[in-house]
Amino acid sequence: MCSLPQQPSHTAKSPRPVLDSIFAFPPNRDTLGGTSYFIVRNEGNILIDCPALDQMNLDFLRSHGGVRWLFITHRGAIGKTAELQPALGCEVLIQEQEAYLLPGLTVTTFTQKIILTSTAQIIWTPGHSPGSSCLYYNELGGVLFSGRHLVPNQQGEPVPLRTAKTFHWPRQIKNVQSILERFTPETLEYICPGANTGFLRGKRVIDKAYQQLATLDFPALLQGQPIL
Repeated sequence: MCSLPQQPSHTAKSPRPVLDSIFAFPPNRDTLGGTSYFIVRNEGNILIDCPALDQMNLDFLRSHGGVRWLFITHRGAIGKTAELQPALGCEVLIQEQEAYLLPGLTVTTFTQKIILTSTAQIIWTPGHSPGSSCLYYNELGGVLFSGRHLVPNQQGEPVPLRTAKTFHWPRQIKNVQSILERFTPETLEYICPGANTGFLRGKRVIDKAYQQLATLDFPALLQGQPIL
């Protein structure tokens, strides 16, 4: 039996637009402050990571046509997916190595990648966690929803962040490099990160994403110490 969604407090904030037809939800305490995103599309709306399960968010999602797919970028972004799926009747997508964390749910898994539509595909980028993955949306110059694979640093620049719980740091670095090989400055304009969004200081997205990633010092990153 699903628990009833919590009622928003008087300080609750509604999702805000970040790009055309793309919205960001306030950081969710159930996912350690993670930010989830919502892409509104005629072909079916995509929710990226689990937002807080409250009535304001449910009403917002339903008022924009509901959710066809809920994509989980990594195990730390699951939140209350088990309650959200029956409330919205959506399909849950998660990389196969982390599907066991959703027992009892009907989920769609993938190995290397999954193509949802002509404008959206999911790419496996392990390192932060075994199943860490990103969603690429090829509209608006190219948008990468990076989960915790890439997050802004204090200067708002996209970086991989090594923590004490990082699954495999060299593999994470390798998969950042693979993004540079997969895309170009013309096909990767923005990154919508799944954490540390306060460091964007109102910009809402990381722009000139490819150019910024291209300046990373990968050998130095490999030697970096974890942040506890």
